[in-house]
This record gives sequence, C-alpha cells and structure tokens, in this order.
Amino acid sequence: MLTWSDRTDETGDGALAALAARLVPAGARVLLAGPHGPALLDALPHARITCLLRGYPDAAVLADRVDRVLVAGPHGLPAGEEYDVVIAGAGLDAVESVEGERLGWDGLLARLVAAVRPGGDLLLRLDNPLGVHRLVAAQSWYAGRGDAEWSVGGVLDAARPANLAQVRGRLAAAGMRTGTCYAGYPRPDLTTALLAVDELARRTTSGLFDAVLHAACTDGYTGRFVLADPARLAADALHAGRAADLAPSWLVLARRPAAEPTDHDEEPVGTAPDPVDTGDAAHRLPRSDRSAHPSAEVGGSDRLPVALLADATAGGTVVEVRDGPQGWHWHRTGIAVATASADAGLDAVHRDPDGTDGPVPDGRLLRSLLLDGCLRRDTALLRRLLRGYAGWLDGQAEQGQLAGAAALAGVDNVVVDGDRWAVLDRSWRAEAPLPVDVVLARTLWRFAAELLTGGYAHPWTSTLDVAGLTVVLGGVAGRDFDRAVVEAAMQPTAATAEPTDPPPGPRSYQQLREAWLRQREENTRLTALLKWTEDLLTSRERALRRAEAKINLLSGSLSYKVGRLAITPARMARRGARAAKRRARAAISSKQGGQQ
Repeated sequence: MLTWSDRTDETGDGALAALAARLVPAGARVLLAGPHGPALLDALPHARITCLLRGYPDAAVLADRVDRVLVAGPHGLPAGEEYDVVIAGAGLDAVESVEGERLGWDGLLARLVAAVRPGGDLLLRLDNPLGVHRLVAAQSWYAGRGDAEWSVGGVLDAARPANLAQVRGRLAAAGMRTGTCYAGYPRPDLTTALLAVDELARRTTSGLFDAVLHAACTDGYTGRFVLADPARLAADALHAGRAADLAPSWLVLARRPAAEPTDHDEEPVGTAPDPVDTGDAAHRLPRSDRSAHPSAEVGGSDRLPVALLADATAGGTVVEVRDGPQGWHWHRTGIAVATASADAGLDAVHRDPDGTDGPVPDGRLLRSLLLDGCLRRDTALLRRLLRGYAGWLDGQAEQGQLAGAAALAGVDNVVVDGDRWAVLDRSWRAEAPLPVDVVLARTLWRFAAELLTGGYAHPWTSTLDVAGLTVVLGGVAGRDFDRAVVEAAMQPTAATAEPTDPPPGPRSYQQLREAWLRQREENTRLTALLKWTEDLLTSRERALRRAEAKINLLSGSLSYKVGRLAITPARMARRGARAAKRRARAAISSKQGGQQ
C-alpha cells in the first residue's frame, strides 16, 4: 500500500512499551506486527527488531530505526522465520493489507503464532466491541465511511472474537497458552492505563483502580462529545466487577509451549536468550531452575506488574504497580512518555519523581465514599467522613501548616481504610506550606463544584451556589467557614464554577442536558423575579401618579389659592423679622467692638 499510513498517536504506547521492556530478553529477536509508536522502539534498544507493516510511508520512517522492515502485510513475512517475542499492539486488523489474499482474523493469528518460536511469547491486543468507548460514543460505530474503516469492528463478524473468553479460546486452538491479560483504558487508540484483569475482578473497591480509571477516562475524553461520562461509567463498572468486561481494549500475553527436550538435548531447540535483569527473582535464576519458579508461568504475578500507568505528568516516565510480599507498591520504569506541564490549580506545585516509589495504601477512594453518601442522603456518613478528613489533616500539620504531599491531598487522592487515612499518590507536592483551613476549604470547594456541575443529588438545598455549598460542607466537617474565608482560600487559584456550568472534561450529553435543565430552572427563577420586580415597579409608579394627580388637583382648587394668599403675608413678615434680627446683631457687635 504505497500511499497508506497507519501512524498512531505518539503518546499512546507508553504502557505497552513498559510491558514489552519487561518481556523482551536481551538480544531477543522481536517482531512488531502492525503500527507502533516511537515509545515502543525506544524501550527495546537491547533487542533485534523486525517491523511488519502494510504501508510504505510508515516503512520509510522506520527504516533507519530497526534492523529490518517488511512491507506487504502478513504475506511479506517469510515462512519459517521465528521470533522470541511477537507484539501486535495495534491488533490484527492493522496487519492485514488490501493487497493480496485476505486471511481473516484466524488466518492472521495463525500466521503470527507460526512466527513465535517454541517458548516464545505473543503480545496481542484486541478491541472490545462493547467497551466504554462504544457505550459513550456520540456517533454510531456502524456508520463510519472513512478510508480506515473497511473491516467490521463490532460483533457482527462471527469470524473474530468478541470477548476475552473467545480470545483465549482462539489462542488455545492455535496452540498458545494464555497468561496475564490486561484491560486497556481509556480508548482503543490511546491506552494510558493497563490494569490486570484478574486484579480488577478481585479488587473491586480498590482506591487505586478507582482513581486510575477516573483520571484516565477524564483526561482521555477531554473536549470530546460523548453520550455519558466515561469516568463515571468506568468507576461504576469497577465497583460491579465489570471493569475488565467494559474495557475499550484487552492486551493478552500468550506463550507457545516449548518442545520437550530429548535425552541427548540439554535444552529445547530454539530457546530464547536470557531475559534482561530487571530485578525480578525469576530473571536471575539459571535456565534449569526457571521452570520451577512461579514467574515461569506465562505472565506470572511475580513477574508482571498489576498496573502500568503512562501519566504524562509523572516525571515523564511510566509508573508500575507491583505486587510483592508487603502488598502493592509503586515503581518507576525507565520508559519515557511525552511530558506535560503540571497544573494542579494551586499556588505552586511540582511532581517529585521519587514520590512514585513506595507502598500503595489500601482503602477506598474518599471521593467515591463522599459521592455515595450524597446520593443516598446519608448525612451521618458524610459527617463522619468529612470530620475524619479534617482531623486527619490536623494530624498531618505542623503548627497549623501542611507541607509536601499532604497539602495536595484532595478527595481524589486520599484513601480510607476503616480509621486509617493515607495519600494515594505522594508524588504531587506543594512548594510552600499551606494553612490547614486553606487546604480543607479548597478541597471542599472542588468537591462542591463537582457535585453541582456534575448534577449529583445531595441532601442540601438546591439553591446553593458553589461557595455556599462549600460553607455547608465546612460546617459538616466541624469548621466554621463563611463565604469570605472560602473566597480568600480560592482567590490565588483563579478557580470559578457556577451551578449552571457543565463539568470540566468530556462533553457528556447527559451532563450537558443536566446543565441545561439547571440553566432552565435558573432562567425560570430569574424570570419570576423579574416579573415580581416589574409588578412592584408598576404598582409604585401607579401610586406615584395618583399622588401627583391629587397634588395637581389640590393646587388648582379655590381653597388652595385662598390659603396661599393668606400664607404669603406671613411668610414676608417672617422674612422681614429675620432680616431685622440680623441687622440688630450686627449693630450690637460693632458697638461692642468700638467700646473696647
């Protein structure tokens, strides 16, 4: 395909690149089937890379960066060639070319499986036809007429798998043993978070997963018009144990079983080179002992991380969450992603790269607990949570000042586990200490803005604005805030929000409709107020006209004229008396001055 290009978003392969860097051994032969971003190539400098593409422009760009480029789709892959790792991070649809015989999904899979050497790995991505991106899409998926939409992407094509179980079945039928599977969020064309499917189903109340899904879906759909809020849908799917089922894409790791060694062979033919030493115990074991180690299984839990997060503000690197003897812990990788300026809406903040190393605290996200209390009108729960949060902030302060990560510990970055409170991501830090009341007021203001602009039901009056609701939340937290305190706390951030505004992030039809309803109610209230004001002005104007008419009527009557004639001499006499009195005082004053 001489003029076709499959070039993808350069920021969408960070998590995949970090995973591939852990899987690919040093000196291994790697086949990249389909288009991949530059982050993946940068993560594999220790490997011998062959790219299988279908577009000549893409091949021309990569010719100087890899060992070999094959252009012609799956038919360009020589028969009999085997690789240690085959990566199809863009799916199989991006591999098949319109030139030559169409192989179909199973044919493409069989071709790639044949290219995996015994004991090698296949990393395959599959789009979910019932993912969050489909459920919130404003445009129907079946109406596309673009150049790239020549294949059916839904469940209508029975020749391709439509769920994760079917993918595993197809891989097993092709002779592959399926291992760890990841759910990719927020979109198929932009995967910034890879979350282990088994852990998503097991840890449905995880504050980490809750925060990651909300952040990924909010940032990934910002400025896009959608039917519903994808972040809310993803968080609800997590709590229902369906976050993996509604993932926009899946990334599946499968291994081709190694041939059984014969009596005269010391090890199987075509054994892959030793993996890169990344600090994992299995990678440092001798080859003879590796099969007995738990991580020798495909994608064993001791080998692969629980989550990989390509946060553009996380110091420019991909962050992993690993599961160890002491529980989950953060770990920074060496994979760089496109950086973005950090702006947390506060005075001066920075992202500390070392803050992404350490344990991941257990517990539920405070934001979700507060929303749950508001929706159920559970004022007792809200009082306990907000007072507990305020007390925890007091315990973190020194002389009434909060510094470091505690100064930025908002409701979306704090987890609660019984009576224990902890900051989820401690990498965000404030440059200067902040008073406790300022931190609490800002946190409550942001939560109040989310409640009102998001259209969430809550137990307080609907006529409150953001500042007024912040004052109410402060009272629930046991603090005597007033509007002046709230406005002073928010003044340096220049943050504004009105109850009739839509929430920031994706342009959700549901939330825009709620904002429109709030605006209609406000317009109705203002119209009623304007009508009342007009009626009051009209009545006052009528009363004034009646008074003027009476005055005019009285001023033209005979009694008014006679009275005016009678009063006039009295007024003149009074004026003369005043003048005589002034002259007498002046004379007396001059006489007294002469005697002296």
